[in-house]
Amino acid sequence: MTTLTHDAPVPAAATSRLGAGLAFALVSALSFGLSGALARGLLDTGWSPGATVLIRVAIAAVVVLPLGLVSLRGRWGLLRRNTGLVVTYGVLAVAGAQFCYFSAVQYMQVGPALLIEYTAPAAVVVWLWLRHGQRPSAVTLVGAALAAAGLVLVLDVVSGADISLPGVAWGLGAMVGAATYFVISADEDNGLPPFALAAGGLVVGSLVLAGLGLSGLMPMTAGTAPATYAVGEVAWWLPVLLLGLVTAGLSYTSGIAAGRRLGSRLASFVALTEVLAAVVFAWVLLDELPRLVQLLGGVLVLAGVVVVKLGESRVVRTEPVVT
Repeated sequence: MTTLTHDAPVPAAATSRLGAGLAFALVSALSFGLSGALARGLLDTGWSPGATVLIRVAIAAVVVLPLGLVSLRGRWGLLRRNTGLVVTYGVLAVAGAQFCYFSAVQYMQVGPALLIEYTAPAAVVVWLWLRHGQRPSAVTLVGAALAAAGLVLVLDVVSGADISLPGVAWGLGAMVGAATYFVISADEDNGLPPFALAAGGLVVGSLVLAGLGLSGLMPMTAGTAPATYAVGEVAWWLPVLLLGLVTAGLSYTSGIAAGRRLGSRLASFVALTEVLAAVVFAWVLLDELPRLVQLLGGVLVLAGVVVVKLGESRVVRTEPVVT
């Protein structure tokens, strides 16, 4: 038989929980959206993607780890039981997603690179359908189609814009990491507090990236030359700190808090507002002026998010028939 269900354990009457979830999701999207433009300033001075993402994740790990330890309140068994989950989160959602994204930024503009990564909501919908039997409703599919059309327009492929194949490949790798991030972040059954999951993932991600660097598999180059943005030159340490504190520490913790309240499906679609933030930050910091077709695509993305929210109450879960 089939039953109607929400993607997340959010009662329809829990307006405050929904409001808090949307607020956390927007904070996460805005702070994540700043990362590409900030990183470009460092990459242009000779920083490698590996060094950029390592310092970003390591700073966030140092800041979030004490909060994660406090949130556990001595429940070390809880952490041991979820070791595999934390490692997967750190390897794919933290290290994999960020390294692939920054690698994509080397080959293409920030906006298109992020848009390829954020085909992740479609992957989340398919995963929930195949793995958990949560068949999306017609309304949800319409919303997903609108968001996908918006992504195509912001990517500007319809006007014959040059697309870098290496950039697209790295972007798809980032998409896998992002989908993992949404699915694991929304899982409340593991019992891990959001700060503990974020801290564990950031520590694992830092170790993985450092190991790749030490082994020589991932180039690690950095420098102290000033980073140049449209607003002028700034000392190298300023974008480094902002990348660690704002675009990693704040982004991951607020994103997990959002996922716990909204569920992975809705949280992933709300997170599409990150692409709009990235385009705006790229405009302000890098002078990458968005085209009219990209702005139209942004409107479609937002419309798709609204429609997906409307379709949440119509999500169908397929269950075995009891005879």
